[in-house]
Amino acid sequence: MNSYGDPSSARGRAQYPGANGDHGPADDPYQRPSWDDPGAARRSSDGDQGGWPANNGRAGGASARASVSGRASSGRATPPGRASADGGWAAPVSPASGSASVGSTSPGRARVGGRAGVGSASVPDAPGSGGGYGAGRASAGRATVGTASVSGAGANGAAGRARVGRAVVPVSPAGPGGPDDPNGPGGRRGRRGAGDLDPAAQKRAKKRKRVNMLIAAFAVFIMLAGGGVVAATWYSTSVPMPNQLPLPLATTIYAADKKNVVAKLGDENRQIVTIKQIPPHVQRAVASAEDRNFYTHDGVDYVGIARAAWNNFTGGSKQGASTITQQYARNAYENLQDDSYQRKVKEAILASKLNDQFDKDEIMQHYLNTIYFGRGAYGIEVAAQTYFGKPAAKLNEAEGAVLAAVIKQPQVDTATGHKGFDPAENPEEAKARWEYVLNGMVEKEWLTPEKRATLTYPKVQPRKSANEAFGVKTPRGNVVNYVKAEMAERGLCTLGAPTAGKVDCSTALRDEGYKITTTIDWKLQAEAENAAQRKKGSPIYDQPKNLMSALVSVEPKTGKVLAYYGGDSGADYDYAGLNTDSAGVLSGGHPPGSSFKVYTLAAAIEAGISIDSIWDARPFTVKDTEIKVQNAGRDVKKTCDQACTLKESTIKSYNVPFYHVTEQIGADKVLSMARQAGVRTMWETKDIPPKWHDLTKEKPEELAPEPFFNVVAYGQYPITVLDHANGLATLANGGVYNKAHFIELIEKQDPETGQWKKIGGAKADPKQRIRKDVADEVTSVLKNIPKENNGNIEGREEAGKTGTWEYAKTEFNAHAWMVGYTPQIATAVWVGSKDPKKPEIKTKGGGNIGGSGLPADIWQKYMSKALAGKPAMSLPDSKELGDKEAGNGKKKETPPPVPPNPGGGNPGGGNPGGNPICQGPNPPPLICPPTGGDTGGGGPEFPPEDDEGGGGGNGNGRGGGG
Repeated sequence: MNSYGDPSSARGRAQYPGANGDHGPADDPYQRPSWDDPGAARRSSDGDQGGWPANNGRAGGASARASVSGRASSGRATPPGRASADGGWAAPVSPASGSASVGSTSPGRARVGGRAGVGSASVPDAPGSGGGYGAGRASAGRATVGTASVSGAGANGAAGRARVGRAVVPVSPAGPGGPDDPNGPGGRRGRRGAGDLDPAAQKRAKKRKRVNMLIAAFAVFIMLAGGGVVAATWYSTSVPMPNQLPLPLATTIYAADKKNVVAKLGDENRQIVTIKQIPPHVQRAVASAEDRNFYTHDGVDYVGIARAAWNNFTGGSKQGASTITQQYARNAYENLQDDSYQRKVKEAILASKLNDQFDKDEIMQHYLNTIYFGRGAYGIEVAAQTYFGKPAAKLNEAEGAVLAAVIKQPQVDTATGHKGFDPAENPEEAKARWEYVLNGMVEKEWLTPEKRATLTYPKVQPRKSANEAFGVKTPRGNVVNYVKAEMAERGLCTLGAPTAGKVDCSTALRDEGYKITTTIDWKLQAEAENAAQRKKGSPIYDQPKNLMSALVSVEPKTGKVLAYYGGDSGADYDYAGLNTDSAGVLSGGHPPGSSFKVYTLAAAIEAGISIDSIWDARPFTVKDTEIKVQNAGRDVKKTCDQACTLKESTIKSYNVPFYHVTEQIGADKVLSMARQAGVRTMWETKDIPPKWHDLTKEKPEELAPEPFFNVVAYGQYPITVLDHANGLATLANGGVYNKAHFIELIEKQDPETGQWKKIGGAKADPKQRIRKDVADEVTSVLKNIPKENNGNIEGREEAGKTGTWEYAKTEFNAHAWMVGYTPQIATAVWVGSKDPKKPEIKTKGGGNIGGSGLPADIWQKYMSKALAGKPAMSLPDSKELGDKEAGNGKKKETPPPVPPNPGGGNPGGGNPGGNPICQGPNPPPLICPPTGGDTGGGGPEFPPEDDEGGGGGNGNGRGGGG
């Protein structure tokens, strides 16, 4: 596709200081020395057509000088001796001047070369109107060239309108008050007359004259030799309207606040603005930098054509600047990529036709929307944002001059080593060129000297890398894939090959100038990255390097994706969503483990099974298979064994009861519930690479029990983090499903007006996919889990579920999850390994990572921040739905009740008796034999281990044994 000014392309415009590629300051497209070049001859500053004024010459007439920028008459042939409409002469070129005669203007409209000043031709004295010599600029050209034979140009030969070249013909008039006298009429300045120069200056002037004569002579030769080609080119070259050109427009993807940029897409980061949105001082600054005679010339640099011809002939390197109109033609139109004479001619033809068909404001507008400013910025609007963080309409004089100064060479040229004029790369030369631009504005009276004196070099924003600036290689870059998918769903583009009337979505985003507002909450996105990305303060920060996490957060009431972290770069693997490799293989799912039980539980309740139903939790091997159904290391013998309720099995995360539930209701019912909640994609696990299934397009009853067997109950089959978050959001919303989505608003820029038009918005389509009482019953169970699994948020109720999946039947896990929700936010967190050689997930101390460990830490950190400032909302309690007798377990046998007083009487019931009589020495312990007492009543005989009863006392007051 078009590079449109990309300096790295063959059509690029990486120029060097000085339009010929040298490092001098000259910047005049006609190659005259700059005003700011000390010691250089001064150029004309005419405010008219750019030529030299008439002054006293021979016999009061004009000493004719071939104008390099004077406009030729508008096609009418002017007989010799009469002044042309623009003040120039229509006289034939005299061969006596030593320059080859190209031809004279003949009556009619048969001129071709028109504006070419050839050699150092003098114009013979010709009477002007009124009998005197005509004042004004002598037009030394209008040669009929197009149909001329090689031997000469026929005086009357019609040759079309191919404007071929215009050579500088320095024939300096002498004497005071001449056209180059700074004190001439109007204070106009030109080259000094040879008579006023010292010998050295005269020598330099003669040398320049000889060089220009050589260039002109060579150009004439090329023109004559290629006249037929030029004429054919003129007639065959059509000029489409600039607004019909396929100008690439970048797409900007914004966060929900419409301010923060999620990503920018496009080979050329560009936004269209109209001339009314570009301050006049910015336009003038650009003209000062690139083409100071832009507003007065006819759009073509004929010297450049001659230079290109010579360069092509000698095999030289790329040549330099052209007029703004030519630059625009080169950057905007196809087939102007090489540096040949033919390309230069075609460029000139296009520029000339553009100049005829459009006014200067229109050309300037299209130029400023096309040209490259460096830093990935195409066009003045993006350049203003990139360098100064503001729209072009708000640029001041100093800022506009910075951008104008950058155009000549916006970035480092690796071939020459020149650093360009980006202030971040080359501050000294950037500032020098900025001063050059402002001085030129003063010279052209576009800026007052007083205002110029107040301007200081403005502060420029730091340079960002292209990837950083475009945002694709950031954690937010993964959002782009979902934007493309949603645009395809809306019929705006296609994810596959282009079809009739539709481009592929990548091309659409790159070239067609969209502004897309997403659902991403910028604050929550930052909190998600702070919690899940490996950065200081994150729970994963100092953990082993192979560990990777992913987090997706969805708003249950709307389905808006509030935050999305699938990795550090949108240009790499997305661990939270779908990925497609070059072979078309879809990947991105992770086994959810026990976190998938939320859907199995919902399916059971939907099928009429109570959360208080009893189930056998003892491990077993599935009949006729090698599948061992176990409880992930938990010993149920110490808890419920054969009598585990479905609620307890969910909270303690026992697998065996969930297998029995699924076997009873059917694995297809579990798949159906997951699909209703929002799980769209699921992978098999028996093949490599794993085969994936779109649950929205395939019927659950056709997918279970094969390929998805009953082990689907506790999460063997991979799903994405995004889908899981969407499923949890449906449960949080009382069973009302809102598809997780990223696009909130789509706008497209009209390239003609620059206005943004809305072409699509969010499509809310809530559906009650799960019965509310079923969803609430699930929530009543799940709200008991976070406080037991390191996920509790102080002062709130939240529902959640952990999950793990082991690695290849080892003691270590490969995947760990924490998923959960409040009525406001649903979030899923996954932790796994990004290193295939180290699939186990262990802490830095070597411990096994489960759902209640690192995933719960990340989930709790994010949710605490995400819910800050939001009201605490209660979650529903159980409504005791379903059949409590639906399970396959056995109730615990209750032991018989203990009789309240099985011994009858008072065990050992004797009264100790009266006061003791203490005998014996002191301090040895006193021996106090009891006195007599009452005899206690007898009791029944009991086995010794019961020790329930007691014997009676005896007459001396000792209690009886029981």
